[in-house]
Amino acid sequence: MAAQVENAIEIAWNHNSEPGLKAQAFEFLTQLRSEPQSWTVCLPIALRQPPASEVVRHFSLDIVNGGVQSGKISPQESLSLKESLLAYLRANYGVGRQTNQDSSNIQNKLSEVLTSLFVTLYSSEWTTFFDDLLDLTIVKAMELAPEQSAAGTLFCLRVVGSIHDEIADVMLSRSPQEQQRDNALKDLVRKRDVQKIAFSWQIVLAYFEGKNNAIIEQCLSTIGRWASWIDLSLIVNDSLLTLLFGLVSSGLSTEDAGRTKLRDISLGTMMEILGKKMKASDKLELIEVLRVGELVSRLTVSPSLQELRFSSQYDTDFAEVVAKLVNNTLLDVVNILESVPEGDPIKARADGHLKTLSPFMLRFFSDEYDEICSNVIPCLTDLLTLFRKKAKGNSEYQPMLSPILEAIMAKMKYDETSEWGSENDQTDEAEFQDLRKRLQVLQQAVAAVDESLYIEKVSNLVARCFDTFQSSGGQMDWRDIDLALHEMFLFGQLAVKNGNIYSKSKPISPAAERLIAMMFKLVESNIASSSHPSVHLQFMEICVRYSPFFEANQQMIHPVLEKFIQYVHHDHVKVRTRSWYLLYRFVKLLRMYLGDIAQSVIQAVSDLLPIKAELPDEGSDEGGMSSDENNQSADARFTSQLYLYEAIGNICSPKVVPVENQVLYIRTVMNPLFVDLEQHLTTAAEGDGRAVLQVHHLIMALGTLAHGFSEWRPVASDSPNVTATEVSEEFTKAAEAILVAMESLNTSSEIRTAARSSFSRLVGVLGNRILPQLPHWISGLLSRASPKDEMAMFIRLLDQVVHAFKGEIFDILNSLLTPFLTRVFEGIAEPINGTDDKIQLSELKEQYLGFLLIILQNELGRVFVTEENQGIFESLIASLEMFTKDANDLPSAKLAFIVLTKMITTWGGPDVVATDGSLTGSTPEPSFSGFDRFMMERFSPMIWALLGDRQFNPKDAQSKQALGEAAVMQKAIFTKTGLSYVDYLRDNEFKLVGIDGLTASNYLQALNTLDAKQFKQYFQVSGGNRV
Repeated sequence: MAAQVENAIEIAWNHNSEPGLKAQAFEFLTQLRSEPQSWTVCLPIALRQPPASEVVRHFSLDIVNGGVQSGKISPQESLSLKESLLAYLRANYGVGRQTNQDSSNIQNKLSEVLTSLFVTLYSSEWTTFFDDLLDLTIVKAMELAPEQSAAGTLFCLRVVGSIHDEIADVMLSRSPQEQQRDNALKDLVRKRDVQKIAFSWQIVLAYFEGKNNAIIEQCLSTIGRWASWIDLSLIVNDSLLTLLFGLVSSGLSTEDAGRTKLRDISLGTMMEILGKKMKASDKLELIEVLRVGELVSRLTVSPSLQELRFSSQYDTDFAEVVAKLVNNTLLDVVNILESVPEGDPIKARADGHLKTLSPFMLRFFSDEYDEICSNVIPCLTDLLTLFRKKAKGNSEYQPMLSPILEAIMAKMKYDETSEWGSENDQTDEAEFQDLRKRLQVLQQAVAAVDESLYIEKVSNLVARCFDTFQSSGGQMDWRDIDLALHEMFLFGQLAVKNGNIYSKSKPISPAAERLIAMMFKLVESNIASSSHPSVHLQFMEICVRYSPFFEANQQMIHPVLEKFIQYVHHDHVKVRTRSWYLLYRFVKLLRMYLGDIAQSVIQAVSDLLPIKAELPDEGSDEGGMSSDENNQSADARFTSQLYLYEAIGNICSPKVVPVENQVLYIRTVMNPLFVDLEQHLTTAAEGDGRAVLQVHHLIMALGTLAHGFSEWRPVASDSPNVTATEVSEEFTKAAEAILVAMESLNTSSEIRTAARSSFSRLVGVLGNRILPQLPHWISGLLSRASPKDEMAMFIRLLDQVVHAFKGEIFDILNSLLTPFLTRVFEGIAEPINGTDDKIQLSELKEQYLGFLLIILQNELGRVFVTEENQGIFESLIASLEMFTKDANDLPSAKLAFIVLTKMITTWGGPDVVATDGSLTGSTPEPSFSGFDRFMMERFSPMIWALLGDRQFNPKDAQSKQALGEAAVMQKAIFTKTGLSYVDYLRDNEFKLVGIDGLTASNYLQALNTLDAKQFKQYFQVSGGNRV
């Protein structure tokens, strides 16, 4: 059997094995894992001499370990396994018998098996676990042959570290049962063996220091890990501290890799010890015992971190280690200061450590390597939080804020090696922008503590930059300008309130006053004439963000707009395409002040308006995130191009532009689009993909131009904001052109999507003039090629049209309702294939029911019962009946009941039952003959149909909502029909659903006496009990 197992393992892990044979081997080994006694075969294979191959031993030990962990091995078998392992360890790792060492991989697997046995047996069956392990080490060999104990010592440390990882590693997720087990094991270790284990570490460190770096490294690593859950007095003593400080010192003055590694591991051990949770007084004492301030001072001035800091030999890894030490210690100090009350002697000591360590924190925070800087951001964040809570206005801490803010602002600057906008530096740029966001949070924290300091520092930085730029004739490092503009952009978080910097023509705050001064200087200094693209982009972003400044200082608009027009043709693609969006934002916000410059702007950007669709190459990443972010993909470029069309619409639309000029400008832009559209329609209809995409883009451009002109303001024909007739006629041509394109390419989802988008935008500029075209839009956008999600989106648009033009839409709605509803019913009836279809159907049903409700709420309900639509009315009611009975779609059932209730209140006539339940004495007078009987005979039974569905769960929250709306509908029927409904229920419905006697009487009494809200609650309970 053993030979068979070995052979199977070798075959399975041999890359040259025949695939069929390899599959059989894996199947055999999988079966082997499931066998309870497989460990009895695998253990001898793993431990035999001469040893099997590495992969065979590894797999065999894994089988053994799995058996222990899964509980397949009985306690008695575990003891047998223990003895076998101990015999192997004594023979191969015992003192003086260490000639046949296993590889690190096999040692790790042996450690795993021993750790699993420890978890299983340590509490009772193997209480001498650590004694047996220590017999392999220097502890046993100290008086005999210590030089022959290295392998056993290293293996023992490996196992002890593995035990920590199993029972004490806080990063591992554990079940409550596992956590309880591990806590019990830690208690037992602390009670039985921790002292002898800690003593063994001292012996190991004392003997092997300078002799075997691997053992020292493993021992220090183990001490650091165990420090979190054992008594520190066992390990923090003079001998350990002397050794740690010695290892750190010896690693400062040498380039020997072994010594520097021991230095960093020693510092890591110190940090692990410092990380142990304890009382504030104990933590402060530990910081002082470890002499952290003195240690950090020595480390910081070491050659690796001081003399070589700005050279290629700068030890960045070491700097990160020291930065972490500073960060962790300061976090503890800040936590102590937050937790102790004023007047406590501990506070003064903690303040001393804060002032000692803060300069080192700033030193590493200011490091040119962002990875090093990032390591101290957590402690700086907590420190500023402390200042905000306790130190605001406290002169003791005030001197610390200024250097902190200066360091933050300096760190915001691009370093000397940075190249802005380079494709090769995308990752570095993204990381730097992420760092800037973190630094921004720190700046805000400083401003929260001392607002005046923040205002002064930023104002001075920006003013110096603008003055230097002017005095030097523009010869200035772009990084300094970028920093000043970036700080100016961020300054708005303090200066701008509710989107403005003015209140009654005066600055709203001291910060706003400084910002206004900066804005004047921004324009007057001509900083935008800098040659660097980053400055151009920052300039535009700032002008858009602080547009209220230009509203109050309109003389500044034209020179700034000239810069925008200049940048839309920028050489740098990132600036160029971003400027198209920023130009749109700028003119949108300030279009009322742009006067008669529309023609100039259109002429300036006219060469950028021609649209050229490009199909992505097969296998290209175009449209992926990286391309879009760089604004280099054709799709991203077109999206940016649309902002130019919207900007033109914004510029043309103000009332200060004469109507004849508006028409001229619109024609200037749209006529080339019409010509292009006509040229591509034929080839698009023949299936040319690029032509179809070109038509899509042209339709989007027409709609976007309209959106810029109207910004979705659907208004009635008598509104003072209605678009001039001459302008509307031009956009009517655009709508007609889109309809022609949609009719020609109706099977293309891209064209329908573009048309739907443009329709929503044309409504705003055309107003009621679009209504005569509505049947054509519905025909195109609700064609048989339209999936349910497209239909749902278009119905949502129709809701807005109906609401906006309710006084004028009746005749058109009357003529198109039947074909419209017919198409909707066809869509609802289509078969469902998969989850996506199910979701789309739910959305379609929701929008359809919402559309019915919009019609009823806008007093257009009579359109359902006109002569033209009588043929579809029965289908409409049948659809509502179907929805109310569907226990698998309760949101639709609820909404259907709401629609039915609205029909009742709309067509049911005057109430025949007063709000107090008394009869008014009148008879039902519905809006059209027979509707009172129709309500009772068609609407009322729907309630019981839903309750009778076996899948209906009345206790479910959605079910209760549906029942509540059903109750509201039933109460509405009673209000309109009175005793006629009571008689109908008693003589007809109750008999059909099995309600009689006292139950029927109580139900009818509730219907008669309770108000709508009370009856709703009653029905939710009684209906939940199936009445």
